[in-house]
Amino acid sequence: MEVSQKWNWDSKPILVKCGGFSSQLAKNVTEKVDGDPLWGSRFDATNPEAVIQTHLDFLRNGADIILTNTYQSSVEGFVKYLGVTRERGVDLIQKSVQLAKQAKEQYLSEIGSEADSALPLIMGSIGPYGAYLHDGSEYTGNYADKMSKEQLKAWHTARIEICLAAGVDGLALETLPCLMEAEAVTELVLDNFPDAKFWVSLQCMDEKHLASGESFAEAALSLWRLVQSRKAENRLLGIGLNCVNPLFVTPLLSSLTKVAGSDRIPLVVYSNRGEIYDVEQGDWTGTGEEVVKFVPEWIQLGVRIVGGCCRVYPTDVLAIRKYVDGLNIKP
Repeated sequence: MEVSQKWNWDSKPILVKCGGFSSQLAKNVTEKVDGDPLWGSRFDATNPEAVIQTHLDFLRNGADIILTNTYQSSVEGFVKYLGVTRERGVDLIQKSVQLAKQAKEQYLSEIGSEADSALPLIMGSIGPYGAYLHDGSEYTGNYADKMSKEQLKAWHTARIEICLAAGVDGLALETLPCLMEAEAVTELVLDNFPDAKFWVSLQCMDEKHLASGESFAEAALSLWRLVQSRKAENRLLGIGLNCVNPLFVTPLLSSLTKVAGSDRIPLVVYSNRGEIYDVEQGDWTGTGEEVVKFVPEWIQLGVRIVGGCCRVYPTDVLAIRKYVDGLNIKP
């Protein structure tokens, strides 16, 4: 965790995250990405050059943060869908981190920066259990009724251990559809990985509720209290939202600010474009929004990490980069 320990918010109080990795990856490969049970993770094994290229596409357009291509990675998933051994499954998660590191190294070389530069940060993408199920349940959280918190902790442990051992700068605990899983993975990181920095990002169905139907504001506040109870505020990069309609973000964040009172919770947002993923078709439907037009109000609400998720491309990240660079914000 050396790089992230070097980082401080005094030099750059707002960071720009990359966009939707698998959306951009689809432009760099000939095979269909959406609908695959491993989603983009398959390409760590089959086309690592395209993975590196996708990271570079975002870095060259101003991303301060890239995420490893591990959102839908699991040892079990690789064994099931690639027919590899468990050892090879572990290797592939490690490889995903190394590919992100290679992209960072190449980018820093291109811009003439020091190889040990703190930025860009590499966050390990830790998607929900529902992504492994490949049934759209990361948008419902309905598996929470069938599993215990301890079972979810056990399932998440391997990928987190592998990513941290491989040298990510922190963890993106993301697209979490229900409070139980969000608490499980947050507790896991707080209690078992004491040096890891992280953010927690929730998936929401509308302007008030998690995908599970629970209150976003109450869930996010519960996570904040959990971090406070461990006196781990210095490890938390943010609590927020991802892969959510950008039209929902301001009402959701406003609801959290209201219940948080005087607490200043660090916020992270990386929305999609507002389109809807059709599980049966394996594709996106509807009309999308330009994410950058929402960024000013999000920053006004206290967001300090901002970027995009599905269907948000390098050109969108560049637009966000230009807006953020035009601000004169003091930490």
